[in-house]
Amino acid sequence: MASRKDFLSQQAPENYVAGLGRGATGFTTRSDLGPAREGPSEDQIKEALAKRAAQLGVGGYPALYHAQIDTDAKGFQAPTPSAYGAVEKKEEDDDDERFQDPENEVGLFATGAYDREDDEADRIYQDIDEHMDRRRKARRLVPSFPLSPSPSRTSASEANGLSYPLLPEQIADLSPFAHREAREKQEREDYEAKNPKIQQQFADLKRSLGGITDEQWQNIPEVGDLTGKNRRTKQNLRQRFYAVPDSVIAGARNSTEMGTTVTDGAQTNDSGADNADGTMTNFADIGAARDKVLQVNLDKAAIGSADANSGSASTIDPKGYLTSLSKTELKSANYDIGDVKRVEGLLQSVIKTNSRHPPGYIALARLHQLAGKPVKARDVMSQCCSLNPRSEDAWLENIGLNEGHNAKVIAAAAVKENPESTRLWIRATELETDLQSKKRVLRRALDLLPKSVVLWKQLVQLSQDESEARLLLSKACSEIPASIELHLALARIVETVDEARKVLNTCRRANPKNAEVWIAATRLEEQVGSKNTMNIMKRGVQSLANENAMLKREEWIEQAEKCEEEGAVLTGQSIIRETLSYGLDEDDDRKKLFMEDAQASISRGRYEIARAIYAYILRIWPTSKSGWEASASLEKTHGKKEDLWNVLEKAVEAVPQADDLWIQYANEKYQSGDVDGARIVLGKAFNQSPSENIYLEAINLEAKNGQIQQARDLLSQARQEAGTDRVWIKSVAFARTHPEELSPSSPSTNGNSATKQPAENTALTLVTQALNLYPSNWKLWAQKAQIYESLALLPQARESYNLGTRACPRAVTLWLLYSRLEEFSFGSLVKARSVLDRARSANPKNDRLWLETVRLERRSGNLTAAKNLMARALQPGECHKSGILWSERIWHLEPRTQRKPLSLEAVKVVESDPTLFVTVARVFWAERKLEKAISWFEKAVLLDSDVGDT
Repeated sequence: MASRKDFLSQQAPENYVAGLGRGATGFTTRSDLGPAREGPSEDQIKEALAKRAAQLGVGGYPALYHAQIDTDAKGFQAPTPSAYGAVEKKEEDDDDERFQDPENEVGLFATGAYDREDDEADRIYQDIDEHMDRRRKARRLVPSFPLSPSPSRTSASEANGLSYPLLPEQIADLSPFAHREAREKQEREDYEAKNPKIQQQFADLKRSLGGITDEQWQNIPEVGDLTGKNRRTKQNLRQRFYAVPDSVIAGARNSTEMGTTVTDGAQTNDSGADNADGTMTNFADIGAARDKVLQVNLDKAAIGSADANSGSASTIDPKGYLTSLSKTELKSANYDIGDVKRVEGLLQSVIKTNSRHPPGYIALARLHQLAGKPVKARDVMSQCCSLNPRSEDAWLENIGLNEGHNAKVIAAAAVKENPESTRLWIRATELETDLQSKKRVLRRALDLLPKSVVLWKQLVQLSQDESEARLLLSKACSEIPASIELHLALARIVETVDEARKVLNTCRRANPKNAEVWIAATRLEEQVGSKNTMNIMKRGVQSLANENAMLKREEWIEQAEKCEEEGAVLTGQSIIRETLSYGLDEDDDRKKLFMEDAQASISRGRYEIARAIYAYILRIWPTSKSGWEASASLEKTHGKKEDLWNVLEKAVEAVPQADDLWIQYANEKYQSGDVDGARIVLGKAFNQSPSENIYLEAINLEAKNGQIQQARDLLSQARQEAGTDRVWIKSVAFARTHPEELSPSSPSTNGNSATKQPAENTALTLVTQALNLYPSNWKLWAQKAQIYESLALLPQARESYNLGTRACPRAVTLWLLYSRLEEFSFGSLVKARSVLDRARSANPKNDRLWLETVRLERRSGNLTAAKNLMARALQPGECHKSGILWSERIWHLEPRTQRKPLSLEAVKVVESDPTLFVTVARVFWAERKLEKAISWFEKAVLLDSDVGDT
């Protein structure tokens, strides 16, 4: 044993791989295999196999089967043996994918060296395979009759000690034998015959049912459960039990108890007799009794309080009693005891973990206070103040938990520990009741904190006369020269303006980068009525710019609006004048930005600042039409009539070519009742810009005032000097509505008083002349056709519409008038349909034409055709997003029950259309859902507020 080597010195076992147990694997490199070499060729392999077979002398099966079986049952010839006596397998077996190793690469070891060990292994595996094949074949063949042993057949077995008969050397006929499958089938059939299924047992009875009659079939009883167990189970399931409410249990419990009631003197005992058995409960009587009890208790408390004040009794204060009751109700209603305990435990752990954490103590004290434990809250804060004497919050919380003398004592200790705390001094001042005590505390605080602005302000507020406040503020300004607030307060209460200016100058020198001082100086000059307001603000802006302390534009505008709010309008305007363009370049769109600033100020109600911004815009861009219109709109909405006239007067002088400004100026004069002033304005407009707008406005003015002949003369002059199509249209309309006055003796009237025929003739003459000048104006063609209609000349009217639609094929309104002439005047639906078809061809995807086509069919009573046309119109390629078409379909082409779902579908398709929104609102209105209807009406108004205006 001593000579045995230890474990690490022993030789490793064969095929040992270090670390294989923990997952390591070995690998082979080229240095282990040696240089690569080419393997033997196919001919060499065949030659070696043949030589090996000749040496071994093996050819075919082993001795037993080689001698006995040459062919199988199907006559399959035995394969030729290999060089080692192994029968070669069929290629189909080798090619079977089920038995191939997926990890094996084809030809991986084809070129490897084939040695004796490989040969021996192949022979061993081959012998095993052959042995397994023989066993399978022997089991597959089962004798179907008993074999009687014969001496010739059993001799060999007996000699070898075997008891089974030997098979003949060769069996060519396999008929006596049956396959295993047949035996198993026979066994299965025998088992099924001995153990039949229920279905097979009743098969004959089922076949016999085919011969029964209908009457016998009806008399077959229903299948029922006749077992007693199942019947009892179902009966138990039918029984239902319900939980008794707590009110019933409580009523049963209280039915035998004695109670106290308060009975009114005027109440009878009848109700008490009815409810003597306790089966009925009158909650109204219970509420009245409770109110009575509460009233009695309050009366007793009030009487007791009066006796206590007089010294004859001692009882509770009613006010304090009610306050405690409210606290108790709050505590019981909003807080759970379990939650309070849980939070208390958490806060206790907080202060135990960090005893120098005042917020934890404060939270715990407030929790105790809410839980109705003020004593515990005071104890907690006392402990906190002793551990954290420099905490202001802790002292303030402790003071708040105490009252009267105790609070003053705690405040004194607090300011002693924290003499520089302004909050504690202010709290100590609040605890004092008389004025002198408050002043005394503040003076003592100022001795320690002379630079505290809050303490000085508090002391000044306690001053009773102005002289004392002036002295205090002077002292404060000398102590704190950088305080702008104290200087401004002193400037407000000084006696003279010069002293106020001196105070502001002192403050400005101490604070050169503060804009509030300059604003205050400007406001001071405005208050005294000085004209140096603009100059002071200009100097202030320059000084702040030199100090790089200029505010932003938005901040200056905010300061200006603040000045307007406090009544300093001139100061605000001076701020806008000097700072509105600060920080902007000339390349920026300053005009648009200034207009937005003015609109923002108007929306905030700062109209004076908006006027200042508009004035600044007009000073930079004096010929801006939009600026003058915006300024006039501001004065019209939020200003006076004289201010509006003044703005418009300046506007027409600055922009004389702006017809809109002249017309607005004349309208404002006319609406105020100054007709002569309006004529003067229009006369000036004629001298500056004799345009068609000015002519038409003058004509309207004269027509409104009954000056028909003057208006007719102006129209004639306008046709000559500004003969536009609009002027001609106005002339024709005026001639139709204002015929010339002809005397009955005139030859053109033939002694009649009628004047319509000459008026229509005049209008027809004018429209004919106008069409010669403007043949592509559809309104003139419409006027001509309407004149013929009024004269009952329908063929001429049809001809006018026909010519007009050819000259103006894009005029949808003209097509509509043409179709209505054919429908209503001639009664020809076919012609009207033809006109609308031509109109849709000339104007595809036009919802108005589709709508008129649908309405034409609906008016004619052809509702089916109307629905078909509407379906075509609402196709995606046409006008599927038209609100007027969806509205027509909802109201006139679908039943009432389909209106709401159809409205929902229309809203999803169209998304936003005021006409459709109004239709939806009407649907809800018809169903008396007024709130929803109002909501949809508001949506329609917000979407387009001009729809419906005339």
